[in-house]
Amino acid sequence: MEGRPYQVRQFRNRKGSVDPSALAADQIDDYGRMTGALLARAHAHSADPRLIAAYCGKSDELDAAVARFAVAYADRTEADHADLLAAVRSGRVRAELGV
Repeated sequence: MEGRPYQVRQFRNRKGSVDPSALAADQIDDYGRMTGALLARAHAHSADPRLIAAYCGKSDELDAAVARFAVAYADRTEADHADLLAAVRSGRVRAELGV
């Protein structure tokens, strides 16, 4: 990863690896989706759902908090994307649009 920090999570003890920098441009999206799905699946199996449900309680408080977070996260993502596009269009950041 050329000096960049990154995290690896082992889903199962099946040895094998993929060097993302060796992938063709049209394979990166598939690789990202696959690794994201594996990570989500690993986390979904990390605790007993009954324990999580008991911890969360029966009120709507957690649902409301998660919804607020999701909206705030979406707003931040849209603002970050707008800032990135502005930086690309001004020439401050080099990127190829429409890929």
